[in-house]
Amino acid sequence: MAFSDFKNIGEVQKKYNIKYKEDIFIKASEIQPSENFVKDFVFYKENIDVFSSEASRSEIVISPILRELYKQYYTKYSFWIQKSISCDDVLSGTPDYIFSEKSVLGKTVLEKPTVIIVEAKRNDFEQGWGQCLAELVASQKINGDYERPVYGVVTDGNLWQFGKLEKDCFFKNTESYIVDKLSLLFGALNFVVQSAELVRKA
Repeated sequence: MAFSDFKNIGEVQKKYNIKYKEDIFIKASEIQPSENFVKDFVFYKENIDVFSSEASRSEIVISPILRELYKQYYTKYSFWIQKSISCDDVLSGTPDYIFSEKSVLGKTVLEKPTVIIVEAKRNDFEQGWGQCLAELVASQKINGDYERPVYGVVTDGNLWQFGKLEKDCFFKNTESYIVDKLSLLFGALNFVVQSAELVRKA
């Protein structure tokens, strides 16, 4: 069974006895990405139909945003694209993007996943969140730390939604972010990665 076989959050909740709550846990300040990034991003949005396909959304919007964010954290985290993870026959598959702890063994070794990012295929956020929560459960098990929150993001490139799994409860952030408000989106993404870092230090 793959992560994408879960069609919604409820399926994951029933299988793993996870509670669901809604909250605003992201306290984001605006963060302006680099001038070069903004210039390139605006250029591609103006000249390419970036939302015409899943490939264009991923290559021109989602991946560049995450790579730009990663530049601030490369000494502490590894960033993975299409990296398979598995903890049993059910919880296995390939998350779209992962932020994980940086391994002392080098960039080829995946350590504890802390943030999972899922692209909402066909703009289906319901299935996107089912897949993401399953990947968060797998991350929690891989990490071997039931107390430590793991964070999830689901996006279609335009709309970005956030959640976290903490112990046996999934919290969905009721406030979403859009790519047209880039500095707020970067602030929210930065908050999530920083929160994972603060927990790691605790």
